[in-house]
Amino acid sequence: MKGRVMKSTGSWYILQSEKGTISARLRGKFKQEGLKLTNPISVGDWVDWDYEEQQETAVIRDILPRENYIIRKSTRKQQFSHILASNIDQAFLVVTVRDPRTSLGFIDRFLVSTESFRIPAYIIVNKADALSKEKDVEYLSLLKEIYDPLGYPVLKISALNQENLIEVLAPFLHGKTTLLAGHSGVGKSTLLNRLIPQANQATRSVSKFTSKGVHTTTFAEMFAFGDEGFLIDTPGIKEFGILEIEDQELSHYFVDLRRYLGQCRYHNCKHVNEPGCAVMEALEKGEIHPYRYESYLNILYEEDSHR
Repeated sequence: MKGRVMKSTGSWYILQSEKGTISARLRGKFKQEGLKLTNPISVGDWVDWDYEEQQETAVIRDILPRENYIIRKSTRKQQFSHILASNIDQAFLVVTVRDPRTSLGFIDRFLVSTESFRIPAYIIVNKADALSKEKDVEYLSLLKEIYDPLGYPVLKISALNQENLIEVLAPFLHGKTTLLAGHSGVGKSTLLNRLIPQANQATRSVSKFTSKGVHTTTFAEMFAFGDEGFLIDTPGIKEFGILEIEDQELSHYFVDLRRYLGQCRYHNCKHVNEPGCAVMEALEKGEIHPYRYESYLNILYEEDSHR
């Protein structure tokens, strides 16, 4: 039988199928195209499963081919990776300007992952009603200045106080499977509860001592939204380490750099200090934002240091 993974606890999985909702376990180990994964099955996966009468339990036999997934390096196991979710239509990266502030580097690493599968991404700025300092307002303006022109819409919301929140976001969500990702404390679970009250996800305030988020969502879980849509809530991400990418490939996942590919003098240009580099020329002309180029260099040198 065919089912879709709605929740993963690491050892047991909640499946939705024509038989309804059922708990299932994984039999054996699956090879994941050479990837070393902390989670062989992720929320959003389609699987084949059977019911074992003797054991009175459902068993997952196989994972059906994935259309896409968003993956990051594991923070617990070196050389391992963790899939946030699979078979998604779009991603909402929930960010905040302060308490905690989401860095541009974190945003760009996430976008590199979505671009690797051409997954549309939105930047959802939560707690936009609580910007009392001038530097916070300036940072929000910077986000819009950088990402709106690149095709990553920056949407300002207040999951806690905005009365018309559903009306604002619903047009983007209907009929789509949407991943919610971001740091702990940015309000993903609060946002989910506003959009899907029956989700009843636990929430906690940001730590006053550290000004950082406190983990509340322990496992990724998918919830139905409307007739055909789904929202996937994920645990807070502290760091977003991307998988190893060849130097010449990294610029393919920066949409603002990608438009200049093939115009450099050398086919294997890294866009750092090579003569005749079209990317460097565009940077000097102001056609590429310096913060985006800085993120590109940081990821490039980070990957080089791990080789």
